Amino acid sequence: MDPRLRGDDGVFNCMNDVDEIGKSLMLQVESAENLDELEAARVIALGKNGVITNLLKSLGKLPVEERLAKAPKYQEWRAAINGTIEAQKAIFETTALDARLATERLDMTLPVGTGRTGGIHPVSQVMDELAEIFADLGFAVATGPEIEDDWHNFTALNIPETHPARAMHDTFYFSEDKTREGRRMLLRTHTSPVQIRTMMSQEPPIRVIAPGRVYRSDSDATHTPMFHQIEGLVIDRDIHMGHLKWTLETFLKAFFERDDIVIRMRPSYFPFTEPSAEVDIGYSREKGRRVIGGSEGWMEVLGSGMVHPRVIAACGLDPDEWQGFAFGTGVDRLAMLKYGMDDLRAFFDGDLRWLKHYGFRALDVPTLSGGVGA
Repeated sequence: MDPRLRGDDGVFNCMNDVDEIGKSLMLQVESAENLDELEAARVIALGKNGVITNLLKSLGKLPVEERLAKAPKYQEWRAAINGTIEAQKAIFETTALDARLATERLDMTLPVGTGRTGGIHPVSQVMDELAEIFADLGFAVATGPEIEDDWHNFTALNIPETHPARAMHDTFYFSEDKTREGRRMLLRTHTSPVQIRTMMSQEPPIRVIAPGRVYRSDSDATHTPMFHQIEGLVIDRDIHMGHLKWTLETFLKAFFERDDIVIRMRPSYFPFTEPSAEVDIGYSREKGRRVIGGSEGWMEVLGSGMVHPRVIAACGLDPDEWQGFAFGTGVDRLAMLKYGMDDLRAFFDGDLRWLKHYGFRALDVPTLSGGVGA
């Protein structure tokens, strides 16, 4: 490069003829013979301490009239040089790819590698971890249909006809001619109908978890139209909020495998529980990331509460004799928090590279003795 563009200490020395500077920089870009030389020319011209970069930085120190006169010329040269760099880069990359394709060969007779070929999806792994934890607490696993009727999905859970959750834009309904016993069919929006079916088919006391797929019309980085949920239900005599809090604390400590788990319960509203509580878990910050444990901040992870007497009565039980608590959370969200994933949509993209990075080996069976996340 023209030595007049830089001082002995490597710092840009201003010249009056901007066009001369631009032409010299452009010549160096055009004369680059490979990607390394092109990158070196880019750094000199447009890098953090590049010539054009320093010219632009100097505008703030100039009088307004001089700044207005010089700024367009600086911007023009920056755009021209950047455009030439991109064109040169594309040519070099295409040439390199052509050369690689002309020389590389794949021998189809070589034996197939014997390395790792698959793994357990994080959702499946977390489901097993949750089942292991709650089995130790005396909970059985209950399942139910993913295609439900609106009575089990809404009405039996004390969700009124006017509740927003019933709206078409939130729920995947079947056509109106698809009914069961006069009840409209839909894809279940939560696993709570499993609780209803369990209370109607089993005699108390009841201790079950209900994991499974659920469906809602929503999609972004933290929501997908199909996701996984787990809910818990306890029905017995003399059950109170203290039992609920102890169960949730024990579960979260076992799942995150930390003893410094702190939770707080905030009053909330759910039609199927009374009283209701949102459950927050404490987190700390390590190297700019939120890490579960401690209490520097709070993050909502669960919804919970005492089963509403109307729900108990709808299932044919006497709410004066039987009480209980319920809770629910997203399995995918728990996996994101425990294993450091940022985007829920990646769970369902089917990208083998993602599964190779986050997946679990077939023999990674969760056990309480060895650590559920081992």
